[in-house]
Amino acid sequence: MHSPGNLDVHRVRQLVIAGWTGRDSPALEKHIRELEALGVRRPKTTPIFYRVAASLLTTDDAIEVLGDRSSGEVECVVYSFEDGAWVGLGSDHTDRKAEAVGVALSKQMCAKPVSHDIWRLEEVAPHWDALVLRSYAGVNGERRLYQEGSVAAMRPPQELFRLYGKQVGLPVGTAMFCGTLAAHGGVIAAEKFEMESEDPVLRRKITHSYRIQTLPDEG
Repeated sequence: MHSPGNLDVHRVRQLVIAGWTGRDSPALEKHIRELEALGVRRPKTTPIFYRVAASLLTTDDAIEVLGDRSSGEVECVVYSFEDGAWVGLGSDHTDRKAEAVGVALSKQMCAKPVSHDIWRLEEVAPHWDALVLRSYAGVNGERRLYQEGSVAAMRPPQELFRLYGKQVGLPVGTAMFCGTLAAHGGVIAAEKFEMESEDPVLRRKITHSYRIQTLPDEG
């Protein structure tokens, strides 16, 4: 019987956001050029690893953001603790207005909602590519499918670990967001963001949702 663990975000001392983790290099380059046309600078490397404050992690069901130019994106989140490696679910909520100024800045500006439930990484590693990520955006009271796809679209965790720290695993106390999927119909702001990770092999899911409360942007 595989039972989930319970995440304590206070055990995380370092938070890493892995960006541009797609396995399809031509598609990755196309997306980089699309964003360049919108004023978002090309990443120095692919993948790239952004360090942000560990205090941004939260399992709360609501976050506060400045203005209405931010959005979530579902990702697998891998944790390294004294009792081993775990994987959960998170949203790299990002300020899109600030993204044109600096991607690292935009990621630092928003809380990072994560699921309370986590799975042992060793339980899913043998069938990692079978995992499916989904997210739903709530806009004007309507719920719409926002993202859906296999994690096989992104580089696997062990490869990201090696590229980040030149080692097999993450340092103890580290959490890493592992990359996201394209949004259906483009990036949009929402009032509510729901996300899930499905393990079709062990027949289980991790889910989490949160509300986005906007603060006035007075310039």
